[in-house]
Amino acid sequence: MLTRVQLGMIGLGRMGANMVRRLTLDGHHCVGFDLNPDAVTELTDEGMKGAHMLEELVEQLECPRHVWIMLPAGFVGSSIEALCKLLSPGDTIIDGGNSWYRHDVDRAVMLAELQLDYVDVGVSGGIHGLERGYCMMIGGTPKAVEQLTPIFESLAPGVDLAPRSHERTGEPEPEERGWLHCGPPGAGHFVKMVHNGIEYGMMAAYAEGLNVLATADIGAEDHEHDAETAPLEKPEYFRYQFDLAKVTEVWRRGSVVTSWLLDITAAALATDPTLEGYAGVVSDSGEGRWTVSAAVEVGVPVPVLSAALFSRFSSRDRDAIANKILSAMRAGFGGHVERTEGVQ
Repeated sequence: MLTRVQLGMIGLGRMGANMVRRLTLDGHHCVGFDLNPDAVTELTDEGMKGAHMLEELVEQLECPRHVWIMLPAGFVGSSIEALCKLLSPGDTIIDGGNSWYRHDVDRAVMLAELQLDYVDVGVSGGIHGLERGYCMMIGGTPKAVEQLTPIFESLAPGVDLAPRSHERTGEPEPEERGWLHCGPPGAGHFVKMVHNGIEYGMMAAYAEGLNVLATADIGAEDHEHDAETAPLEKPEYFRYQFDLAKVTEVWRRGSVVTSWLLDITAAALATDPTLEGYAGVVSDSGEGRWTVSAAVEVGVPVPVLSAALFSRFSSRDRDAIANKILSAMRAGFGGHVERTEGVQ
């Protein structure tokens, strides 16, 4: 029978709140704190113990305490600093956000001097984690991770979410249940960092491929011929009008490119076929940059991941000056006049 563990949760946003719900439903005792009192009240009604100050959260936990920080990376440092003044030797701080793994290494050393354990957890599962569970990549000492194993078991999806690999036999390992102790402090966020870098590449591949399909009818359009635009030489080969919602739906069924990302894409296109509800401005939360930076430092080529990252910068008009400079050079050396409409 799974041991029940006390856990303090700092940050009751979309991820933190659903993690508390999943843990509470599995019998764990959770104490939650958030700067938004309404978030605390909502979960208190669902069985969580509420706290309106960090001191109150710590007081409601028995030693050894386990406090999980589920906040944006920029707020983790100050939260750890505040907790250091409240916790006791033997307690554990868990960072479940998308922090830079180097910060984990430094924080673990600092906390060890105070006899506090530090565990970093890269979490993937998004807003659907309450139902599906959360894939977790974990860094920390074996002792600290072992103490938190019941928490990881409850949060993880379990073995039924994916077919078991044919090569595996016997009792399922933690990685088959959806969580993995990747190594010492920083290892969890390092693996999650690369995970998100790969995610950038996968998303870009779907987006670029569907964009090709979306423009496959360009041969049916009338085009003016001028010296500034390369002509479409064989328009008869580009007269297809594809229904992207239907294409992505059929890809979901037996295709080698099937994935959860494709599921999300198909659902979005079915609801909004022209994606009018989106401006196409794509943010990046840091992990893609860190992945590319790490690859450069160790000399590993990542052309797909870096291109996907730079594509996100372009979506935010970060290439506007570069494009204007290109136009200026063309005008300067060849008298080329910009065309803003009808460019193939």
